[in-house]
Amino acid sequence: MQRLAVLSLHTSPLAQPGTGDGGGMNVYVRELTTALARAGVECDVYTRAWSPDLPAIVTVEPGFRLHHVPAGPLDAVAKEELPAVVDEFADHVAASLVAGDGVDALHANYWLSGLAGHRLKHELELPLVSTFHTLARVKAEASPEEVSSDEPHRRAEAEADIMRCSDIVLASCSVEADQLAALYRADTERVRVVAPGVDHAFFAPGYRPQARRALGLDEDAPLVLFVGRLQPLKRVEIALAVVDAVDKAKLVVVGGPSGPRAETYRARLEEEVDRRRLRHRVRFVEPQPHELLSIYYRAADVCLVPSRSESFGLVALEAAACGTPVVAADVGGLSTLVDDGRTGFLVDDDAPEAFAGAVRRILDDSLLAERMGSAAVVRARRYTWARSAAVLRSTYEELAVDDLVECR
Repeated sequence: MQRLAVLSLHTSPLAQPGTGDGGGMNVYVRELTTALARAGVECDVYTRAWSPDLPAIVTVEPGFRLHHVPAGPLDAVAKEELPAVVDEFADHVAASLVAGDGVDALHANYWLSGLAGHRLKHELELPLVSTFHTLARVKAEASPEEVSSDEPHRRAEAEADIMRCSDIVLASCSVEADQLAALYRADTERVRVVAPGVDHAFFAPGYRPQARRALGLDEDAPLVLFVGRLQPLKRVEIALAVVDAVDKAKLVVVGGPSGPRAETYRARLEEEVDRRRLRHRVRFVEPQPHELLSIYYRAADVCLVPSRSESFGLVALEAAACGTPVVAADVGGLSTLVDDGRTGFLVDDDAPEAFAGAVRRILDDSLLAERMGSAAVVRARRYTWARSAAVLRSTYEELAVDDLVECR
């Protein structure tokens, strides 16, 4: 594998995670592409241009070039409207690849990129690797009340088509691999598990009082942290209920509104804060540059991840790398990241009281908290982007000796 085209249609790897449609996928594409480039794989990343002021190509670092592709209006477009620009996006990517030195494979991220990758595979006769990051059928099972149109069904059918045509489908953990097989009947012989990593140069243990001073936080009060986009799937309301139930605890929420009903959900959270009379104990913080999140993780006593579903759960891994115990919902990739009772607690009950009880156990036992933090750091060391890139490179090499998968 000498050169790779990475498709990230709906969000740029340079965009701020935690705002709009930017989240863990931004980090994944940026960090994994960086690791691949440093390992000798030339990577061209293609994303939709959202402003007329963007340069056509940005050299992020040697071997990693970001292409801003004109597709649709040159401004922000709701993710739900992006299927209409897939063909235009694919046209420009195809022209770029034909005019350039060529690539050895396509790697599509998310189903929208998969639509473009599916078409490009056949037009250019290139192998296609697909990473979905989230799956429509998993989200529908986790939050059926949020499914209010036929869009999830159309998306799920498209995901199934892309899987059938992909030469390799990547899963972030064994749980996601099982979901691909059970919900989509993906060919298990073409599914590979490549776990994301964490940048230990940024995400590492530190001195909690200093981190709190740097953020202007109370140095004495127990601190619970939530990091993520403000959307119903992430269940920020559980974090509010937890801090209400835990005596003297304070909560910091880092992230911005996301999704079609983002502002409505944000307003509901503000109303909930006032209803519970928590204004003096809850702080909402705008999305932060990724590397600065480490200060928040170090400042916290507990990181809370109550999501209804997570394909992996990068926040839990980053918190662990900083030595912060994690209390997480026992779903998806979170169940593979948190060693229940050793690095934190997994909660298989949707009741806020269950999450509050787990948080309280950590806050009330300083020795337990210290042991969990130390164990979390050790466990997080298994995950590095260099290791992810090495596994992925060996996966790419399989493509050089196999015939292209044909659509079934």
